[in-house]
Amino acid sequence: MTATMPSPVTLEGEAVRLEPLSEAHVPDLFLAGGGDDEVWRWLPAITPRTEMELAAIVTQLVHDRRHVPFAVILKATGRAVGWTSYIDTQGFDESIEIGWTWYGRAVWRSEVNTACKVLLLDHAFGELGLNRVQLKTDILNLRSQAAIRRLGGVQEGVLRRHRRRPDGSWRDTAYFSILDDEWPAHRSRLCSFAVR
Repeated sequence: MTATMPSPVTLEGEAVRLEPLSEAHVPDLFLAGGGDDEVWRWLPAITPRTEMELAAIVTQLVHDRRHVPFAVILKATGRAVGWTSYIDTQGFDESIEIGWTWYGRAVWRSEVNTACKVLLLDHAFGELGLNRVQLKTDILNLRSQAAIRRLGGVQEGVLRRHRRRPDGSWRDTAYFSILDDEWPAHRSRLCSFAVR
C-alpha cells in the first residue's frame, strides 16, 4: 500500500500542465468529452450527458482519498482536455498506480498521453521516490494496452472478473508495471521524440 498518498501538485511540461482537478475544470472537460460514449467506453462511470453529471463524477473523484486527480491542461489553448490520477495500490510497498485517465477525442493520437505519463512517472520515481508504478486497463481495451506498452509497461498478468463494467458485464483487467530502475531508459527513448 502507498504509505501516504502524494499531495496534489502542479506538474508542467512543454505540451501539457497537470493541475489538481476541481469543479472549475468541468466546463472545459464537458466540451472535451462530455456525452461522448467512445471517450467513456472503458471508464468506471456512465457517460455524463450534462455538465452537472460530469461535476458529480469530478466531486466524487476529488474527495476519494484513494485518488490524487489531475486536470490535463493543453498548454497551447489553456483548456482542460481530460484528466488522470494517481491511485493507491493496496498490497504493494512503495508503489502507486496511474489511471482513471481520459482525454477528449481532439487530442487522441497526439503527444498528450505520453507527455502526461512522462510527468507522472518522473514525479513518482523522482520526488516521491517510489519503486513501482502500476497501470491497468480493460482486457478488451487494446488501444490502451498498446499505449502502456509504448511507455515501457510490462504486462504482469490478467485479473479475471476483476470488477463490473458500468453496463453490468464482468471486466477482466490487464495489469502492467514500470519499475524505477527501468524508467530512465524508457524515458530517454520517449523524450528522444521531443515529448518534453
